[in-house]
Parts: sequence; structure tokens; C-alpha cells
Amino acid sequence: MSLLSLRRTTAIAEDARPDKAPCRQARPTFDAVYEENFGFIWRAARRLGIDASDTDDVVQEVFVIAHRRLPEFEGRAQIKTWLFKILVRVVHHYFRSQQRKPGHRPVTSSSELESLRDPRGLGPAETVERADAVRVLDGLLARLDVDKREVFVLAEIEELSSVEIAEILGVNLNTVYSRLRAARQEFARSVARFQTQELGASHERP
Repeated sequence: MSLLSLRRTTAIAEDARPDKAPCRQARPTFDAVYEENFGFIWRAARRLGIDASDTDDVVQEVFVIAHRRLPEFEGRAQIKTWLFKILVRVVHHYFRSQQRKPGHRPVTSSSELESLRDPRGLGPAETVERADAVRVLDGLLARLDVDKREVFVLAEIEELSSVEIAEILGVNLNTVYSRLRAARQEFARSVARFQTQELGASHERP
């Protein structure tokens, strides 16, 4: 799975994303923000490693914060980038909270077929194939630590610029470059191991 095929898998697994051309936006209504971005934030929370049982609570917290802060939104960034910044902070708090719960570890694999429904309609075989692709992606992402996973998801899946990532994460550009380079190398090694395992399993099948 190359970075190109990763992006293709993500495109298959998620609804098409709107144009990301930078522009100053008028302040949208909260209802519009919620309606247009709920699915995106839910999927992004899962990509960042939030446990399936906690995803709804995390997403709800993101939108509670967004509702409170929406009057401060000036349209200097896209609403998705603004929401993602809120999401990352909520995710950081989530993982800190998990560390205070001995024995609990978030589940990082995705198996919720319901979350993968495509409004254009897919048959059962296509739905299962798409779900399998998402499970593989989540399994590979789960092998990255939190810092690497964040920059990798933001850069390779959400296709944000390094400058945007630095702003969202509150780190300098050199840190983004360093984490992303390490994440790409680690992801590539995980892909290679996965492909080797799949090849061996295929040879064992009758």
C-alpha cells in the first residue's frame, strides 16, 4: 500500500470531500457546520485512534466546543481545519484520560459497517470490500504512536499542508517535518510486513 494507494483507499472509504481552495469564509450557522462536517469529524476521530465506543462522545464534545466558539470564527481558515484543530485537542485530552485508567487501551481497528454507508448506494460485496480496506488502514495506523499518527493522518489522508499541521498541533515546522518523515518510514515498514503476511497466507490457502 503506497501513499498513493492509501489516499485512494481513503477516498473509497469516505465520501468525496469538498474543494479545499483557501478563501476567507463568511461565518456559517452551527446547524450548517454540524450537518456538513459531522461525518468527516467522526471518521477523523476514528483515524486518530479513538475507541469505537467513545467516538460519539468525542465528536459530541468537539461540536459542543465548536458551538461555543463559532462566534469567534473569522473565516481565515476553512471550517474543516478549524474543527480539526478542536478535534486534535479533544483527542489529546482523551488519550491523557485513558492513561489514568489502568488496564484500558483504546481499540483502534474499525469494523462499523454502518459508518461506511455511501449515499450513492453500494451492494453487499462492495460494502464488505470497503470495510476491509478501512480495517487494514486502521490496523496500519494503529502501529504509529500518537504524535506520528496525527501528522500522518493530517498530511497523507486529510492532505493538509505542513504549515496547517503545525498550526493545528501547536508545534514548529521542523517538528512536523521530523514526525512526518518518521511516520512515513514506519508506515512503509508496516505495509511491507502486511504484504509479506498476506502473500504467505495466500500461498497457504488451498
